[in-house]
Amino acid sequence: MLNSAAKPFVKLVERYLPDPYIFVLLLTLLVFGAAMLVEQQTPMMVMTQWGEGFWGLLSFSMQMLLVLVSGFMLASTPLVKGMLDKLAALAHSPGKAIILVTVVSLFASWINWGFGLVVGALFAKALARQIKVDYRLLVASAYSGFVVWHGGLAGSVPLTIATPGHFTEQQIGVIPTSDTIFSVFNLLLLAILFIVIPLVNRLMLPKDNDSVFVEASKLQEPAMPESDNTRPADKLENSPVLAQLVGFAGLAYLIQYFVAGGGLNLNIVNFLFLFLAIILHGTPKRLLHCLQQAIQGGAGIVIQFPFYAGIMAVMVQSGLAQTMSQWLISFSTADTLAVYSFISAGIVNIFVPSGGGQWAVQAPVILPAAFELGADVKKVAMAVAWGDAWTNLIQPFWALPVLAIAGLKAKDIMGFCLVQLIITGTIIASVLWLA
Repeated sequence: MLNSAAKPFVKLVERYLPDPYIFVLLLTLLVFGAAMLVEQQTPMMVMTQWGEGFWGLLSFSMQMLLVLVSGFMLASTPLVKGMLDKLAALAHSPGKAIILVTVVSLFASWINWGFGLVVGALFAKALARQIKVDYRLLVASAYSGFVVWHGGLAGSVPLTIATPGHFTEQQIGVIPTSDTIFSVFNLLLLAILFIVIPLVNRLMLPKDNDSVFVEASKLQEPAMPESDNTRPADKLENSPVLAQLVGFAGLAYLIQYFVAGGGLNLNIVNFLFLFLAIILHGTPKRLLHCLQQAIQGGAGIVIQFPFYAGIMAVMVQSGLAQTMSQWLISFSTADTLAVYSFISAGIVNIFVPSGGGQWAVQAPVILPAAFELGADVKKVAMAVAWGDAWTNLIQPFWALPVLAIAGLKAKDIMGFCLVQLIITGTIIASVLWLA
């Protein structure tokens, strides 16, 4: 039944969802119009906000590009590729492949969102090299695990409010992760999603005549050309000594970092992937050859992220994000505030796809409402976190690294993700309401 129900969504998205670049251009014009109509901003004011914020995500854009490149290079090493292939061999049927990639992605995303994006996509490719399974659903399943990241160990909102000196400390104090990430309702929600999301993906598996398969040979990276090794420069490029010295220096730093109590963040994940790739590729030449393959998929990140930075700037500086949030929670009660905060966060996330940015925009609106209504502030904060993660299922911003690694377009996976959006949204809202 779910397979039949998913077909119209898949066909609708495949037909009408444009390339993510077109999507962000349309989103830009929509925000321009809304800021002028709703917030009474002049065209010049909107243009100024947009232009001044356009380069606001340059650091994050480079981080995301490195997520793609370093993860790709690491997965292309013989050791990691062999490990992924061995793990993929545990799936002896298309259905098992779908469940396995979803579970792996869920666990990886719960640990760290950047780790989850890369591992899920790379494991999907490893499975597709061994199992004849609908490649669109396989990659969509890998991406669907991303929905749990904000309820996990790297969740921006719970980690922010657990840090002394955060910008809302005077209002809510410091809230430990035992009351957010490790609270009963959050663990209950995670347990339900860890069961339901793999099951839904499995039930959406199309029949063979409706499936899209990819030949295993097309998922292999091109072989590295042979070098004659006659020039001194060639000998340096093919020598493992230089790479190993620098690679192990990087690992030594990481050991010192973790011993000192450091935790996982995006920079550390990228650092780990990069220096493991340097070591495991053996020579600089092999690493650089792999880099040429990896970088080809980063074009979407380079061109689109500045537009999202501009959109975020207009949403925040014009007051549009606050107005949207305020309207959505204006008819809430103490019991329903968490649900409406979740929905409002999901909608705002389409325009402000940033966990930390989301809380900065919505906290000044949602916290006074929580105090006035006597609602549970901890649950309301986590509702914002879950709303931010929820609509990532249909937000191409976060899917770009996955799509680049997999070699697909947004329209190929978003139909399946739309089904997950409906189901997971119902589950999350119900738990927030009843727990």
